Amino acid sequence: MDRTKILLGENELPRQWYNVLADLPFPPAPYLHPVTFEPITPQDLAPLFPQELIKQEVSQDRFVDIPDELLDIYSLWRPTPLYRARRWERALGTPARIYYKWEGVSPPGSHKPNTAVAQAYYNKKEGINRLSTETGAGQWGSALAFACNIFNMECKVYMVNVSYRQKPYRRILMETWGATVVPSPSKDTNYGRALLAENPDASGSLGIAISEAVEDAAQRDDTKYSLGSVLNHVLMHQTVVGLEAKRQLEMAGDYPDVLVGCVGGGSNFGGFFLPFVPDKLSGKAESLRIVCVEPEACPTLTGGLYAFDWGDTAKTGPIARMHTLGHGFVPPPIHAGGLRYHGMAPIICALYDRGLVEAIALAQTKVFEAAVSFARAEGFVVAPETAHAVKAVMDEALSCKESGEAKVIAFNSSGHGHFDLGAYESFLSNELEDYRYPTEQIRASLEELPRIDQ
Repeated sequence: MDRTKILLGENELPRQWYNVLADLPFPPAPYLHPVTFEPITPQDLAPLFPQELIKQEVSQDRFVDIPDELLDIYSLWRPTPLYRARRWERALGTPARIYYKWEGVSPPGSHKPNTAVAQAYYNKKEGINRLSTETGAGQWGSALAFACNIFNMECKVYMVNVSYRQKPYRRILMETWGATVVPSPSKDTNYGRALLAENPDASGSLGIAISEAVEDAAQRDDTKYSLGSVLNHVLMHQTVVGLEAKRQLEMAGDYPDVLVGCVGGGSNFGGFFLPFVPDKLSGKAESLRIVCVEPEACPTLTGGLYAFDWGDTAKTGPIARMHTLGHGFVPPPIHAGGLRYHGMAPIICALYDRGLVEAIALAQTKVFEAAVSFARAEGFVVAPETAHAVKAVMDEALSCKESGEAKVIAFNSSGHGHFDLGAYESFLSNELEDYRYPTEQIRASLEELPRIDQ
């Protein structure tokens, strides 16, 4: 099939999520209680999450049915298109065949509502009418605001302060859907007030915003906490992306040699590549390369330690074994706010630790250079997070130009950059700076890890 845009019909929308835990040849490390350090129980998670999501978090079922009501909502934007980047291929002069899954067609403009509507749905079924959450760049907050509006629920968003200032239109989008948005650290929680007392101009971090959202949920009977990445059930909800892409690549008569995606907490790339993992584990696609791309300013996989750590700065949430820069890590204010989390999805970390996936870290000026190249060839202006994947794909394609190899390279274009034009303006006017997080500061942050036998 020689097409540029590969579409699935609405009747081809996946009716099940794929759960990689059923196929992993090793047991994942347990989550630990934030105080006792003992394996966490479903009862421990109940104040934060509805029972169905707790069940999904630990499920060993290979496939989990997607409720019809959710399929109806998904159909507003799914299935999403897969594009062959023919114009970009020609511009780069590469023999590689490049494909990208375009998640920017959803109402919030990213992959995030794939799990946001699911989480809101299961909370509403259990009688919860209010959700609290954090957001970095605003993609997740937008998605949850959209989902809560669909189910007539309240939504409280703690937005990392630097992103709150950098991305006002994301805040306005959330408020348009009815959410209440505050900069984090905020005056609305005990933890936020304590941090502001120490530093009134604190730029914030995802770890801090998570702490505030968890405190908010824990103190109210009508509220649960909603997380947009990291956890198993979140990545599972996102596998609709990879399941669709796998079928679309089959329609194109291709199978990927390289899968690429940006990673912050891991949801968009996890959802894209996890449906391909059984092929790699079984030997069907043993040579398949899976490349995680992160910013040099927040090098969680490439510069962090594989250890148990708290998921939030206040140490109130579950402890997970993951690659971490330390729960107290506060990254510099790069424009890819969604990639500034100190940890990473435990599933991705376990796969990385066993050599099944790769990771690279990139500087943001080169990332935006690649994003502009992509926009001028393909037309789509991608989010700064997605731009990291674009740069890695460009490098792979140029390597193919040198070697003459016609590799198939596929990536998840996880969101549009329409609310990030200020970042593009900084790049185009040569005002964008690179940040490489100092190794000694990472070492200092890692000194605060919980003392747990690995």
